[in-house]
Amino acid sequence: MSSLAPSDDSMHGVYLTGHGGPEVLEVRDDIPRPAPGPRDVLVRVGAAGVNNTDVNTRLAWYSKGEGDAEDASWSGQPIHFPRIQGADICGEIVAVGAEVNNVRIGERVLIEPCLQEHDGQDLASAWYIGAECDGGFAEYTKVAARHAHPIKSALSDVELASFPCSYSTAENLLTRTQLAKGERVLITGASGGVGSAAVQLAKAHGAHVIAVTSAAKADALRDLGADEIVLRE
Repeated sequence: MSSLAPSDDSMHGVYLTGHGGPEVLEVRDDIPRPAPGPRDVLVRVGAAGVNNTDVNTRLAWYSKGEGDAEDASWSGQPIHFPRIQGADICGEIVAVGAEVNNVRIGERVLIEPCLQEHDGQDLASAWYIGAECDGGFAEYTKVAARHAHPIKSALSDVELASFPCSYSTAENLLTRTQLAKGERVLITGASGGVGSAAVQLAKAHGAHVIAVTSAAKADALRDLGADEIVLRE
């Protein structure tokens, strides 16, 4: 089901037309609006953040070889152009596939950027939205319903669009280290996006958090939950 008019079949967005500098980005107003598959939701994008993942994907930084960058995505697959980038997405569900409960229409959501499912298929290796498939640098994007997480927050869409990559990266780091309640954890680069997320998440895990930062940012990190501050030179 959908809350969209049938005539809404195109959208504004930014195409990535190849690997390179900003010249390979093309603003368009005739991009076909994606249609959700049976297990998908269609999200009207409220805001999409820009981070190093988007820049590095455009530059083919993730390629493990040289020359034609045939493995320039996170999964080692080629990127098919044109591609819509944008991995940090906050928006509203405006349509759902046949197998998704239509009560989800109208939900405000954050999209999990690391995908385990696409077009109704479980993926053998994780994809990153905005690289292996289209992301949020457009009016609409589609994603498997399991990757669109309801969010209730007083923060704006712009503020929330800074969360997905940094917080999912930080939580993955803490999960892989099996951080437990009462343990002490040292977080370097604590004032950055991933670092500040790690401070808050480690505190939520019940850890004693030691943050490495500059004097100018020490108070802000204490406000985020750091128990101790180590000033870097």
